[in-house]
Order: sequence, then C-alpha cells, then structure tokens
Amino acid sequence: MHILITHGRLARARAVHLRPLQLVLFGTAVLFMLLLLSGTVYHVVFLKAAREGWPVVSPIVRLVVRDEIEQRDRYMRENLDAMAQKVGEVQAKLVRLEAVGERVSGLAGLKPEDLRAADDEPAHTAPRRPADHPPAKAAAEGGRGGPYVPVHSPSLLQLNRWIAQLDARSDQRSDLFTLAESRLSEKRLRKLLVPSMAPVDRPVGSGFGFRDDPISGRPALHTGLDFPADPGTPIHAAAGGVVISAETQQAYGLTVEVDHGSGLVTRYGHTSAVLVKAGDLIKRGQLIARTGNSGRSTGPHLHFEVLLDGAPQNPARFLDPSVTAKSR
Repeated sequence: MHILITHGRLARARAVHLRPLQLVLFGTAVLFMLLLLSGTVYHVVFLKAAREGWPVVSPIVRLVVRDEIEQRDRYMRENLDAMAQKVGEVQAKLVRLEAVGERVSGLAGLKPEDLRAADDEPAHTAPRRPADHPPAKAAAEGGRGGPYVPVHSPSLLQLNRWIAQLDARSDQRSDLFTLAESRLSEKRLRKLLVPSMAPVDRPVGSGFGFRDDPISGRPALHTGLDFPADPGTPIHAAAGGVVISAETQQAYGLTVEVDHGSGLVTRYGHTSAVLVKAGDLIKRGQLIARTGNSGRSTGPHLHFEVLLDGAPQNPARFLDPSVTAKSR
C-alpha cells in the first residue's frame, strides 16, 4: 500500500510504503484506541452523568440502560421469590420434624424440662425472629404449617435472617433427636439386661413359692422355676451380662450364674454341661449350658432363679407372659 503525503509549501511530495503486516497492526491499534476511547467516554461521562443528573446526558443514559436495569431487577426479584418459597418449604418440613420429635421424645421418656431446655434459643447463637414471623408459642394453639409464600419480595437481609433461624432450629432438633436416641438406647439396653427371655423352650413344670419338697416331702420354698427337659437340651441366657460363676454347687449341681447389673443375677442349675466360664461377657439368647440331672434333683430339668441383691424373686415377673402360660 502506498500513501502519498503532499503539502502546498513543500516543493516535493513524500511517499509512505505500508506492507500488509504493518497495515494489519496499524488497523488493530486504531481499533483498540477507539474501544478504549468509547469505554472511557461511557464510564467517565455517561455513568457520571446518570449519577449526578446532568440535564441533557442523564435522561439519554437512563433511556439506554433502563431496560438492562429492569431486566436485572426482575431477575433478582424472581430469584429472591424462589429462595423465599424454598425457605417456606424448609420451614414446613421443620414443623413436621418438630412434631415427630415431640412424639419420639415422649416415647423416649424425656421430661418436659428437657424439651424446654432444647427449645430455649441462646441470644448468642440464634437471632431474634423477624416481625412477620410469630414466635413458636403458636404450637400451643394447634398444629400449623405449610410453605411460606410472601406477598412481596423479601430482601436479601430478611432471607439471610430466616436461613440463620432455620439453621439454629435444625441444630436444636438434631440435639433433641440425639438425646432421644440416647434415652431409647438406654431403655433397649436395660431391656436386654432384664431376664425376660425363656432359658429353654419348654413349659414350666414347677413354679415359684411353697410346695412339698420332691425329695423330703416336707413343705419348703421353691426359689425358682423348673423347666422339665430331656438331657442335653440347650440353655440360653435370659439376658445379657457377665458370668460370675460356672461350677458345681451342692444343691444345684453344675450351675451357671450371670450378673446383669443393678444387683440382678440369674442362676441356671442341674445342668449337664457348661459352655461358658467365669468372666465371660455373654449376650441375650446365647447358648451357655445344657440341661441335666446334677445336684439335688429327681430328674432332668433346668432350675432357673432370679435374684435381686441376693434375694430370690419370682422369675415369672420377669419372663414374657407367654412363657409362664405354658405351665403344665
């Protein structure tokens, strides 16, 4: 490309020769300068005119950017409305969860003061409820719930406050469920440690109380339950515990004694074989011995006793009623 530069005062003209690469670089530089100039004019002149309200330029700028601002505002409102509706749905789910938590707490045996302590909101962890959300005392007026659909778009500050409240309430419900689970586990553990399972799958032959002694014929207290069974019948632990004795005793023959805690002990007498030893930790239903005719006995059977702080108790009070209903 050839460019000829002339001037009236010059005696001769000057010629400039541009190669294609130089022409491309020159065009790029001019385009960059135009873009930079237009950006500077827009940000410095038009935006400043819109903020400061210049008489002529400001209305023009507002007309140009009005659609963009309205579109952006509409988008933000729609998103805020969607977030508010989602918060309302979470609130409804939390209300249902709280109702379930109260029922579970009742089953777990939690005291009212425990529930009140869980519902108290510390000032340093939970924010105050906004004016458009009534306190939780409405629970006393009956069940309420459902998604929250606001009449007008909430502000971002309101949404953040509601989300913080939901987070605090969910933490409280989580702690309450953890406490209820702990109490239920304690109940289950206590149940497993109470001798309520029949040690053998046989009906009761002789119950607890006074009877004529089968050997001497004189009236005497029978301190347990007798389960007549063939020799070698499996004997299972009536509850979990620790074996404290597995040896021969004069009256009971080959005997197993299990400590279940809280002063509760079970005794399994007249066995033919013992399958555990002192110090063993056993679980409910575990095979611990087999029936026999050892000790002071007139025939093969299991003599089963329950002792509380060393005093004999009627085992029928601990066993499932279906067991004692099979009495002969």
